[in-house]
Amino acid sequence: MKLDVMLPVKAVSWGLGVMGQEKSFIANPIIGSARLNRMGLHRARVRFAERMAAARRARMHAVPEADRAAYDRDGFVVKENYLPPEVFEAVCREAFETPLPAWEMRQGHTVTRMTPLTLSRRDRAPASVAAVRDPALRALTGYVAGRSGEPIHFIQTVIAEPSGGEADPQTALHADTFHSTAKFWLFLHDVGEEDGPFIFSPGSHRLTPERLDWEYRQSLTARADARAHHSFGSFRILPADLEALGYAAPRRMAVKANTLVVADTFGFHSRAPSDHATTRVELHGYLRRNPFTPWNEADYQSLPGIRGRQLDIHLGWKDFSATRLGKPRVWQPVGNLTGRDPARL
Repeated sequence: MKLDVMLPVKAVSWGLGVMGQEKSFIANPIIGSARLNRMGLHRARVRFAERMAAARRARMHAVPEADRAAYDRDGFVVKENYLPPEVFEAVCREAFETPLPAWEMRQGHTVTRMTPLTLSRRDRAPASVAAVRDPALRALTGYVAGRSGEPIHFIQTVIAEPSGGEADPQTALHADTFHSTAKFWLFLHDVGEEDGPFIFSPGSHRLTPERLDWEYRQSLTARADARAHHSFGSFRILPADLEALGYAAPRRMAVKANTLVVADTFGFHSRAPSDHATTRVELHGYLRRNPFTPWNEADYQSLPGIRGRQLDIHLGWKDFSATRLGKPRVWQPVGNLTGRDPARL
């Protein structure tokens, strides 16, 4: 048997992962241990993360009461006519007419394009960068995530081509991870019922006793589950099983242009499948931090030189890893594109 000289280092990393946001039952054998999960490891992580998020939210006072109430009730906040008309028009011009460096990822028959809106894009997309960095949006995103901090922002184009390829795994109802996280979408055009809209089960962000028991049961078999995303800690669920956990049926969010949706993706959600080719363009952002820290803010992503440039740094490292270290890419660079250009992958 070959001795792994790096095992002590890996063991320390796995242990630290348990105390952070790491979720994969495959990559981390401690998180994936059926024995430890029978003893309640995953269940304890879920329950403790929920309590810490509630304590942090109680110290966030910049979010209007109506938005707090909507989140507490549903797990998401919807704000129509979000941007002033002249600002929204400027954002649309930048997204649809200004070629910017982009990366794409294919999942089944769907291609997702990511166009970073970091501080380095202020000269070419000033209205879009300003819109995603608005303090009110930052505060709302932090409240929904259960931990304030510096979100990641980009223009997102979702191109679905259902006539070919395998099914898009993001159309399966799922939770992103074991704790509260936030994603937002500012839709740049109307999204109809049949256009692959965002789906969310209202109230499924709440940790009911039934949900906690369900999480426990999933943790016992997740490592061996054939569904890759499920074994990586993004648990899948059938719509018919939501009621047993105390949740409402999934709701399709058909929206008008200039509608903002901010959702806690611990709640069950998905992209709706579409039977025809669709292209959806939005300003998109997400916020995910260590769920066990007792404080808000105060993390390395808010440091000068990193804040507002996280995605540039991340993609630069991934490019280096691919070209110099031979590691596979998830996101492929596709050159300068606009939000309306066809998929390159």
